[in-house]
Amino acid sequence: MYVSHLSCPKCNKTYKSEALIQLCECGAPLLVEYDLDWVKSAFKKGMLKNREPTLWRYRELLPVKNKTNIVSLGEGMTPLLPLKKLGPRVDIPYLYLKDEGIIPTGTFKARGAAVGVSRAKELGVKVLAMPTNGNAGAAWAAYCAPAGIEAVIVMPKDAPPIPRGECAIAGATLYLVDGLISDAGKIVVQAVAEHGWFDASTLKEPYRIEGKKTMGLELAEQFDWEMPDVILYPTGGGVGIIGIYKALMELREMDWVKGRLPRLVAVQATGCAPIVKAFEAKRPDSDFWEGARTCAFGITVPKALGDFLVLDAIYKTDGCAIAVSDEELLEASALLARTEGTFICPEGAANLSAAIKLQQSGWIKPEERVVLLNTGSGLKYPETVSVSPPVLSPGDRLPRKK
Repeated sequence: MYVSHLSCPKCNKTYKSEALIQLCECGAPLLVEYDLDWVKSAFKKGMLKNREPTLWRYRELLPVKNKTNIVSLGEGMTPLLPLKKLGPRVDIPYLYLKDEGIIPTGTFKARGAAVGVSRAKELGVKVLAMPTNGNAGAAWAAYCAPAGIEAVIVMPKDAPPIPRGECAIAGATLYLVDGLISDAGKIVVQAVAEHGWFDASTLKEPYRIEGKKTMGLELAEQFDWEMPDVILYPTGGGVGIIGIYKALMELREMDWVKGRLPRLVAVQATGCAPIVKAFEAKRPDSDFWEGARTCAFGITVPKALGDFLVLDAIYKTDGCAIAVSDEELLEASALLARTEGTFICPEGAANLSAAIKLQQSGWIKPEERVVLLNTGSGLKYPETVSVSPPVLSPGDRLPRKK
């Protein structure tokens, strides 16, 4: 393992990586730091040609020390799809979709769960607890099963029904709360204090972000180490955008990529847009968003623990934050499906709405390569599509198509 230590991005305090640590003493999330000179000397691009098509192909940049502790369901190396029909239609000729909908458990949450659970297993965790809007709980429950770790999951009662079933069938202990993910988080905090469980809440342990950063590593490899110009990311807790930025910074320090980093765009819904509000005010962090509500349930996060890291990544890449309405993102989902045949989650569809707005404003230029990062399959959100097809009787004839 090439990990050197854990560091606090807020107060710069450091910790030993082999200790079971959650947050810095100052309350900020901890980040995993690597000896990148050592990684660079041992890890060459050419080595990737013969490695398995999973996120573990980047094992030198991941924190699991012993391979026997790796818990994998085949996650990673999701496709980068050029949107050849839709791109020109929306005046973004070089438009791509990084599709996380085909990953195990159907969302990008499997990346964080794979690395987070593997490292928890390595550090001796027996029981972990976490609040979730649904998909993260489903993923962590799935990976905890083969790891032999008990998972306690708390999610809002309005969370989509499919992740509930995923948690239950994987053997997790599931609770629903009549409130938001922030309310679920308070219940988990109390349980962790009372029972000594490991808190796997977003950014309350250092390793979920290491799994999420592999999206950035894959994008760099899929673009043959030449960076796209813009990456749009649906932002709730913000671990993905933080992870992508961390990955690209590490690659640049290793001289694997050169030049300007992609402009990162945090996309939120108008019903819950604390990052957007903070960005528009040029603030370093956000305020709690009262009355949060959107059909893109995965990004219904009123206040992210790592909001300052999200905003820092946006500012340092000359990116931006933008909000779209539920109506706009649902229209975008339908447009993408009937144009390219890809049924993506509402959070991912928000990216397309945002890209169209940014193109119309001139922020995205015609010659730029733009990546929409879809975080999950639309199949996990059946309630977002309503159909009323005609019912035929036996022997009825179908009309000719015009």
